[in-house]
Amino acid sequence: MSALQAFNNLTDAEEYFDFFDLEYNERLVYSKRFHILKKFGEMIEKAEGHDLGSDEKLLEYYKFALISVYKNFESGYAPSAAEVWDMFDKPSACGTCSTSTTCNDIQEVTNGVHACTSQSHLVFN
Repeated sequence: MSALQAFNNLTDAEEYFDFFDLEYNERLVYSKRFHILKKFGEMIEKAEGHDLGSDEKLLEYYKFALISVYKNFESGYAPSAAEVWDMFDKPSACGTCSTSTTCNDIQEVTNGVHACTSQSHLVFN
């Protein structure tokens, strides 16, 4: 399995930091994981369609993106209420889709709220 394939199989915020062998504050990542993954996913999406020359260069960009997003949160960045609510209206990264911003398993679960139904640990009544 190539490094890029291994990267594409990651699902948890901590896995991304471990993959790139980056030190991180576990408490910060635990409390901001959804926001970190959302911003990281947005930066990954920006790289789609651009030829960076090789998988290694692409992974270097991904590492830079993760460091950049993490440093913003470490420096005290907090998403606005509008960004938080927008995240619920437009779901992004999920355990199945990794960093994808589109998910084939997104379904309305209740009153206009959407979620990824492919995550086995989630139960919707």
